This record gives sequence, C-alpha cells and structure tokens, in this order.
Amino acid sequence: MKTFDVDYALGIFPILFKYIDITVSMALIGTVIALFIAILIAVMKTYKVKVVSQFCDLYISFLRGTPLLVQLFLLYYGLPQIFPVFANLDAYSASVAGLSLHFSAYMAESIRGAISSIDKGQFEASYSLSMSKTQTFIYIILPQAIRVAVPSLMNNFIDLIKSTSLAFTLGVPEIMAKAQLEASSSYKYFESFLAVALVYWVIVLVFTYIQKKLEKKLNKAYTV
Repeated sequence: MKTFDVDYALGIFPILFKYIDITVSMALIGTVIALFIAILIAVMKTYKVKVVSQFCDLYISFLRGTPLLVQLFLLYYGLPQIFPVFANLDAYSASVAGLSLHFSAYMAESIRGAISSIDKGQFEASYSLSMSKTQTFIYIILPQAIRVAVPSLMNNFIDLIKSTSLAFTLGVPEIMAKAQLEASSSYKYFESFLAVALVYWVIVLVFTYIQKKLEKKLNKAYTV
C-alpha cells in the first residue's frame, strides 16, 4: 500500500504557483468581457427590443443548456473549420472567449433580475426630470442593479475561476495542466491533485474575502 508523499506534495506547490497568473488572468479577463456582454443582454431583455430580445433568449438557452467543455471544443477545434479566419486563435484566447460567453449567459439573468427589482417609480421620476432612457439606465438604474446583483455575480466569478481548469484540455499551461503533467510523470496523482485543489481553494477564499468587503462597502449607504 502506497503512503502519502508529504515532501512531494509540498514540493509541487512552488511549481503550481508559477502558473497562478495564467489562471487568475483568464478569470479576470473572462469576467470583464462576460459582464459587458451580460449588461447588453440584460438591457435588451428588459426593454424587450424586438428580434434582438428573442436572439438573447436563444443565446442564454444554448449557453446554459450545453456543457462548457463542449463550447470550448467548438470554439477551438470546430470554429476554424467553418471560418478559417479563426485558425490562428490560440488556446488561451479560445479559453477566455469560451468562459466569457458561457458565464455571460448566467450573469445576464442575474443583472436582468436585479433590474426588475428596482422600483418602477424611479423610472418615472427620472423621466419626469427629462432624463432619457439611456441616462436613466446608466445613472439611476444600473448602479442600483449592480449592487443587488453583486452576490450572484461574485458567485458566477468564483465558478468561472474553477472552470478555468478546463482550459488545460485545450493546452493552456495553467495550474491544472501543470498538476496533470506532474501527476503523469511521477504517478503521484493524489498528491498532485490535492495540491492543485488547495491552490484553487486559496484563490477562491481570497476573492470571497474581497466579495464580502465589496458588499459591505456597497451596502453602507443603505444601512442605518
């Protein structure tokens, strides 16, 4: 019976730490892009823009109804066969694009729900002050909606961080890919995957702490 190799497990952490920047950068860039797309979709669905709103429903349904791994494969392996211009798309960019599109569908629903929770009287009050729909949305509605949606959006972000582990299937040299490589060469699978699990856990704990601080700051003006 094999025993747990403590020295090997400790020794693999410095190796994994070298690739944390790739994992975190994919998560941050993916979240920014996803949030931008999500806001656009939420606006289209809220104001029920003809045709576009129906396309948004289809977009959300497809991305939420199919596995992220399949979407990554479609982008990286399938898309270049249909559109040769994407043949030069590297694995990192394909991973970021896949993560952005996938999680934008979830974020869009979170933001749309947050917008719907805003008192309709605020819309009417803004219009009475001669503010346009665009001005009302940007300056009055969106800031409040983001505050309401922050917990849900942060949960999406944390899920996105963990989902970056799928990027190794495309060949991105992030921490999961490195753990897989180390495990294959040493046959110490338990130690390698336990180490990478702990690294992901620490990353999530850090951003969970940031989430709590952000929520407290945003809610400060609303607490008595």
